[in-house]
Amino acid sequence: MTTKDFIKKFIPAFILSAYHYKLALFGAAIFDFPGLNKNLKIIGVTGTSGKSTTIDFITRILEEAGNKVASISSIRFKVGEREWENKYKMTMPGRFVIQKFLRQAKNAGCKYVVLEVTSEGLRQFRHKFINFDTVVFTNLGKEHIESHGGFENYRNAKLEFFRSCRNIHAINADDENSKYFAKTPAIYNLQFTIYNKFLNSNFQTLTAEDVVVNQYGVSFKIQDTKFQIPLLGIFNVYNALAAICVAQNYGVSLDVCKKALEKAKGIPGRMEIVQKDPFMVVVDYAHTPDQLEKVYKTLHPKPYTLNPNLICVLGSCGGGRDKWKRPVLGKIASQYCDEIIITNEDPYDENPSQILSEIKSGISNFQFLISNVYEILDRREAIKKAVELAKPGDTVVITGKGSEPWMCVENGKKIPWDDRKIAKEALQ
Repeated sequence: MTTKDFIKKFIPAFILSAYHYKLALFGAAIFDFPGLNKNLKIIGVTGTSGKSTTIDFITRILEEAGNKVASISSIRFKVGEREWENKYKMTMPGRFVIQKFLRQAKNAGCKYVVLEVTSEGLRQFRHKFINFDTVVFTNLGKEHIESHGGFENYRNAKLEFFRSCRNIHAINADDENSKYFAKTPAIYNLQFTIYNKFLNSNFQTLTAEDVVVNQYGVSFKIQDTKFQIPLLGIFNVYNALAAICVAQNYGVSLDVCKKALEKAKGIPGRMEIVQKDPFMVVVDYAHTPDQLEKVYKTLHPKPYTLNPNLICVLGSCGGGRDKWKRPVLGKIASQYCDEIIITNEDPYDENPSQILSEIKSGISNFQFLISNVYEILDRREAIKKAVELAKPGDTVVITGKGSEPWMCVENGKKIPWDDRKIAKEALQ
């Protein structure tokens, strides 16, 4: 049993909550409560998918409008022109890190701060003593279910974040869970949509029309302004809509939004194209069933076609994280991919072979669709195998880690890692 497991099992929840709250208070006090400064407009983005890209889009637009912006995502820290990599392997860093960052943003003269907010971070009060001006809901899928003790608890953690901010709410009205977020009171209620699925009549609505998704990126129209963004996947339309919705509420014009987003080159490890020809190689962070299916649909929109082939490299995180999803990931891969290579991801203290076996159990019922399934524990060798299998016109997609700089193995050890670098080495 790890120290973390021991703490969770034997220390009462209310004591852990008090401990985390006091840490949040102490962290804020050390840096003189920068998150409560009225001169900082702080924007929080939460949801299962799209947070990092949405933060990148919001930052780009606000900067294009002439503002100095700071932001934290799972990818990077940014204060004005200065950027550095997020190496914590935490989407939402700890309380002291966040409070120090907010102090840096304030001292640098930033007007806006954009933060990625997670359910795990919320449970540990990392959002406390931060006066969020706007909160954004991207979408909700199954993640951290075992950690939270059920999907409803996971959703409620994010709802509590919305309840704690009563100023500006922006929600994805096409997500079926948006109805819960729409009920939380706010002074200004905003919603963005493509399909007008779950609209609220009293919300200010931003609608994308004439949406086109192809191998060159995405395009859509808002009123009379046409956007063309060189990023793959309809999910990037939603990420863009979330950013535009927030920016417009701060007085930024559609023309400025268009100018900023059409310069977007994507962010590391999110549908990142490592090679285009003679076959495509893509690295993506997708690690939940919903994310994985969206990636596969984007890269191989007609499942079961034999040519070109979609070759996937996938694993699943260890450490007791969402074990339920492992066979589900295998099942999804078998529905969309022509060659499947199951490999190590971040096993932590779990048996890597057992994790691979659980993923493969979801594939077994679909063997009539899959002729080639490989189990290769060494992730480097797995990526190399995928490249060897690829023929001109095929697509290799490597999921699960994105741009993460580490692989986490037993006894708390971290091995330096980068899927993109490994893929490039294999290609050479």
